[in-house]
Amino acid sequence: MNRLVTAERALRTAAPHQLLDAVRRVLTDQYAADSVELYLADYGLTVLQPVSVPPHTLQPVSVHNSPAGRAFGAQEPYVETLPGDSGDAVRVHLPVTVRGDRLGVLTVTLPGGEHADGCLGELAEIAEVLGHEVVVAERDTDVYLQARRRDRLTLAAEMQWQLLPGRSCSRPEYELGAQLEPAYAIFGDNFDWSATADRLSLYVTNGMGEGIEASLLTNLAINALRNARRAGLPLADQAALADQAVYAHYRGRCYLSVLMLDIELATGRVRAVDAGSPRLLRLRRGAVERVPFDAQLPLGMFEETDYVAQEFVVEPGDRLVFVSDGVYDAGSPGGEAYGAGALARAIQSTRLLRAAEVPRAVLRELSGHRGRTVPDDDALVVCLDWRGR
Repeated sequence: MNRLVTAERALRTAAPHQLLDAVRRVLTDQYAADSVELYLADYGLTVLQPVSVPPHTLQPVSVHNSPAGRAFGAQEPYVETLPGDSGDAVRVHLPVTVRGDRLGVLTVTLPGGEHADGCLGELAEIAEVLGHEVVVAERDTDVYLQARRRDRLTLAAEMQWQLLPGRSCSRPEYELGAQLEPAYAIFGDNFDWSATADRLSLYVTNGMGEGIEASLLTNLAINALRNARRAGLPLADQAALADQAVYAHYRGRCYLSVLMLDIELATGRVRAVDAGSPRLLRLRRGAVERVPFDAQLPLGMFEETDYVAQEFVVEPGDRLVFVSDGVYDAGSPGGEAYGAGALARAIQSTRLLRAAEVPRAVLRELSGHRGRTVPDDDALVVCLDWRGR
């Protein structure tokens, strides 16, 4: 049996909480690894947290200025030569990614550069299999969810993160990336996506209220939208059904803004329902412009609201950036709103980054605008890079 098959079998038969032990044994026995560590990206996408059990012996490493962070950002293996008495030992950092969703990095120390070159492809495949197994294992263990926490999550944030599909994904036609802030204390903002062979559905939600109440409202609306989508209803009817669900529970006291898109993968034709405040900006051939929609009522504001889908077309090379009002209304210490101009500049300055990196980069620039001002609303950025067929 070849060693790659041995590694895959070891991971697939390991107990959910023992995936790191399983991959460590295989890489030590089959690839002569001196050490093996798994790091997962924290909720704020600022550090890579080591997967270990208390008492923790390893420190987090930066996403932005570390060898592991370089592999995470570039989504390519990065080989680091070790200094000192280790001879020609190298440390290989391998992205752990599942269908474009960047989970973390597998770091393997090997006895020599030539040895590493000879098995780099197999190690990258093992890191990919490990990522799939981590996603499956999270149904049965908290080990990996706990490892992602740099700080404690609020209960509202716990509910929101559990509702999300992931933070990035990719297919030949598109790449998606998204991020929420404050990551450990988000309220009601949310994003959701789902793809079939022919279509991509994308919802960007701007929640109302704070804390648990905001999270409960968003949970109700997102699950109502999913229920309608999975029943095969068209976009406008999905909005109407979710509107009825929210109104039936809150009777207009609480409501929720959402921008809904349904994209044909073969043509780039988009149907959209704009029910509230999330905004869409498009970067096309170097120019940033807002995509305008006819404003329609938020979900749950009134009983039995009718919604109408509008249409536009995305072209190969387009970048679509969605933001909640916690971004464009964010105030500086002097009270100046972030606004459309600053947002357009942020989109321009991040144009060379991959879609998965854009939301965090835009939110960093937003943080610089706010300075020491404490945000009074959560902020959401979603980036869609469209390649088409």
